[in-house]
Amino acid sequence: MTTSLPVRVRTAPDARRYGPRHRWVVLAVSVAAQASFSVMFSGIPVTGVAMRSGYHLSTGRLGLVLGCLGLGVAVSDIAWGLLTDRFGDRRVLLTGLVSTGALLALMAVAVTPAELPGTAALALCLLVAGALGGSVNASSGRAVMTWFADGERGLAMSIRQTAIPAGGAIGVALLPALTASYGFRAVYAAPAAFCLLTAVAVWHWLRDPGNGPAPSETASRRESGPAPRRPAPGVSPLLRRDVWRLALAGSLLTVPQFAVLTFTAVFLHDARGTGTALAAGTVLVAQLGGGAARIWTGRRSDRNGDRRTPIRLIGTLTALAMAGAAVLAHAPVPLTVAALALGGLLANSWHGLAYTEIAVMAGADRAGAALGLVGTTIFAAAFVTPLLVPVALAASSWQGVWALAAVAPLLAVPLTPRGRRSP
Repeated sequence: MTTSLPVRVRTAPDARRYGPRHRWVVLAVSVAAQASFSVMFSGIPVTGVAMRSGYHLSTGRLGLVLGCLGLGVAVSDIAWGLLTDRFGDRRVLLTGLVSTGALLALMAVAVTPAELPGTAALALCLLVAGALGGSVNASSGRAVMTWFADGERGLAMSIRQTAIPAGGAIGVALLPALTASYGFRAVYAAPAAFCLLTAVAVWHWLRDPGNGPAPSETASRRESGPAPRRPAPGVSPLLRRDVWRLALAGSLLTVPQFAVLTFTAVFLHDARGTGTALAAGTVLVAQLGGGAARIWTGRRSDRNGDRRTPIRLIGTLTALAMAGAAVLAHAPVPLTVAALALGGLLANSWHGLAYTEIAVMAGADRAGAALGLVGTTIFAAAFVTPLLVPVALAASSWQGVWALAAVAPLLAVPLTPRGRRSP
């Protein structure tokens, strides 16, 4: 007669300690991480008028300097995504947030107009800030993918993506005021503090649920039967044509977003003679309205399983709104501002859908690489757009600038893969 001994199944320590409800804490930390980066990324461009005069830049050089933020993210995002898949969300987030906060603190001390840095030094600092801060894109997105089941991922990822306009709104409201009152030391010190405080939250609360199904899937087994297994690793998302199509469509949809974000202040100041406050208000409406639209579209996509059709629809509507901004460029100021705010709002509303779709297409085990790819294409467009705007302005007018911002999302519509559900 043999006696069988109990077999102990090894469970990840974090999986034992944290239940499925902890996924909402993970989402909150991911939102805070994304928002901290967005305070810098969206807030600094709105100080463009003060930066142009304080650092003695031409409009073209201003576009180059501000574009370096997006270039930094673009050149690093795939690498951060691959590192996230290899080492986990927590390590990558901590590395990125702490290093970004430290760099911004250094800029507050040594790269203000008082220190008379050259254009190259300022551009290099913003390039590195974008490269380090871009780590939050893939790592926080993969954390959400890991902790949430597919029936909630659209909402959860859209909430995380809403952190971009929400954090951007904080930056848009805060940094120009700090510029006017305290100068660029405060402009760099404020987002540095946000990044470092968020790093503390990541250290304390962000944990890995283990290698099994998402906790929200496990919690629902009693009611809905066995949870679906994660897709097994197969062809890398970096080698898939449909993944690249969606990533490139995202880059085109980004053009009007960053045209409005980066040059609304300059346009209203130079062409319409208004103050910075009106420009900040216009961008703020676009950011906050776009954030609300992200949550609504994300939740709706969880119910009907369709993320691709709304992306195509948003591209069409954005093109129409930016065409309206071109037509109304010299209309009464309220009409001009309303058209820009609407175009910016629509251009901010598609991100949750695209990020969720591309991550689901890749599978949770490869989500970091897929999110890194879409981050690369999007922020490459964020770099190119500030360079194209001065060229379009010199070749035509502000009407030509906003017309260019209308053509790009229209081209994204046929590029977005068709089909109701991702593979």
